[in-house]
Amino acid sequence: MRPNHLHWLNRDQPDEPFPDVEYALTEPSGLLAIGGDLHPRRVLNAYANGIFPWYNPDEPILWWSPDPRTVFRPRSLHVSRSMRRVLNRADYAVTLDQAFEIVLEQCAAPRPGQRGTWLGAAMREAYLRLHALGYAHSVEVWRERRLVGGLYGVALGGVFFGESMFSRASNGSKLALVYLAHQLAAWRFSLLDGQVGSPHLYRMGAFDMPRARFQRTLRRSMTHPDRPGPWQLDIDVPHDPRHLPLALRPR
Repeated sequence: MRPNHLHWLNRDQPDEPFPDVEYALTEPSGLLAIGGDLHPRRVLNAYANGIFPWYNPDEPILWWSPDPRTVFRPRSLHVSRSMRRVLNRADYAVTLDQAFEIVLEQCAAPRPGQRGTWLGAAMREAYLRLHALGYAHSVEVWRERRLVGGLYGVALGGVFFGESMFSRASNGSKLALVYLAHQLAAWRFSLLDGQVGSPHLYRMGAFDMPRARFQRTLRRSMTHPDRPGPWQLDIDVPHDPRHLPLALRPR
């Protein structure tokens, strides 16, 4: 029987199991539980079960499992003709896990027309801890020594759970997403999770997967060995050192 209330998590029990995702509310779509904390064990357990935290800094922690789930198949990312021209210009450099904290800060910056951000101090600290443990990763796009785009997320098994992206120049986040997808495909990851759909993601090949199917795919993907960080690219990418900040240039 479906409970008629949301589950409250105990802040002092980071190993407390989450309720089954079938108990998530339909409106707002996917809200499953409230409270708890952002201890690394709790957060990793959430991702492994198709759940993620998303809340405003002045709210209790909210845990979500939306239905449907917006995902990419890494090998099927759509690259438009205009985007291929951007890729071919190669007037940029791409790195992995070289500026995680800066990417996090850029993703947390308020968007135009917004007064605040959902990515508050507690959330940023949680992902910094996951990065230090080798589970959270960033993609950085550089041009003329400036960080012009990037994204970050969490990797478990054969799934990369995308969290947020940003652009400070045209196509900055798209470049990060394209090279991440290519690298994940080379590593035989099965899914790149986009969580909730947007026109931007759909244009690049994302599609909506029913939650039950997502959960089945996730369980299979969790048998894939973890790939702890820090990550390095082992696919061909533009890496002109003139575009990198001095601290990242090869010696």
